[in-house]
Amino acid sequence: MTDRESLRTRLKIASARLDAINALLLDPNTRVIDDLLDVVARHGTPEEINARAVEARKLPNLLARLAEAKSPYLADVEWLISQRDAGAFVSMADYWGMVLGDQADAMVFRDDFAVTLEISAAQYFPWLIAEARQAIANRELMPGRFIRVRKMQEQERDRGDILAFAAAMQVMGASYVETLDTKGADGSNVHLGGPATITGYFGGIGQPNDHVLRWIDEYLYYYTTYGVRQVLNINPGTVLAGYLLHKLGVDNEFKISVFMGNDNPYAALWTLIGAKLFSRDDGACPLIGFNWSNSVNNETIEITAQFRRDLGFEDVVRFEHHITETFKSIVIQPYNRRDELVELAGHVPNISAKHEGGDPEVEQTREHPSDILEYFRDQAEIEAAGDMPHLLRNYLDKHNALNATARALTEHGLSFIAAPKLHHR
Repeated sequence: MTDRESLRTRLKIASARLDAINALLLDPNTRVIDDLLDVVARHGTPEEINARAVEARKLPNLLARLAEAKSPYLADVEWLISQRDAGAFVSMADYWGMVLGDQADAMVFRDDFAVTLEISAAQYFPWLIAEARQAIANRELMPGRFIRVRKMQEQERDRGDILAFAAAMQVMGASYVETLDTKGADGSNVHLGGPATITGYFGGIGQPNDHVLRWIDEYLYYYTTYGVRQVLNINPGTVLAGYLLHKLGVDNEFKISVFMGNDNPYAALWTLIGAKLFSRDDGACPLIGFNWSNSVNNETIEITAQFRRDLGFEDVVRFEHHITETFKSIVIQPYNRRDELVELAGHVPNISAKHEGGDPEVEQTREHPSDILEYFRDQAEIEAAGDMPHLLRNYLDKHNALNATARALTEHGLSFIAAPKLHHR
């Protein structure tokens, strides 16, 4: 036996260790589990919780609630439905023809390596409609995945925004992620404030003290009230709680945020080991998106893809990778990973190309470049400052960057997923 293989055998986890973990989880005196079970019980059994979420998510029910609330967004959702049904959005066949010309007929695209086109952050429902109008006019693609980080309670108060966005995602066949209000940046983390307390962020945004339980409670409210299934996850405690909630039978899903700082294969291995430990008997787990740190390279993603496959998660856990970032307050610019994505997309499946900013050469020309700190501003303050048109311009720049990525993938014979019910028809 080689030295490497001899060493490898020492890594085996003895069944007694797993027995000890099970004993802890099943002990009726384990408070950390009891407290979680109490939160879930307040919302009903897992079966009751799932049934309420399914009803809340049904498109007719969402539309009926918009009508009942006399929401001005109902007409926009109905417009989106009419444009979809009329075939107003460019089809994939037509898109390929636009980009490749006569070569399109001979090109073979490998759908098993299709890259999901993702945009962030889709803060306001009217932005989605503006994006759709531009896509129709310019024969562009709508994203297949949307990330939102707008305050949940603000969405609820905004004339049915949360309902309209959920409805639009079903109309488009797109997936989307919401960001719960319960997090360290809500004032609960004593280390966090403005620039004067920047070192408080070095440990992550955080979910201090009882925030894990409050996060679960908030999730179950939006899950059962609006059918919101996928949410952002930023803390190891809420990641574990999400695993446990799913193991109990709730059909929750989450994506791990870039703010978790997963920047190497060993961090990813630890996360996926946890997902495997608490996966259901059918292999399902709630972790459906894994957002890498902006610092990772292709080799890190390739190494992680190997054990993601070996753990049975290749079709479950999407690698979400920032192709562009906001121009201000998060990364050193210029930041554009499009060329690296093209190198990766032909052999690593289930990747999401996330566009959080416009292309840097465009952003630097804007009077008001995109800024990650905008995500923390209240709608009322943005409107009072007259900045909403600037933020919409920033969002449409992200849309344009996403379409540049789609073109680059197409030119290299690589497949992608745009809004399925709009384009993949």
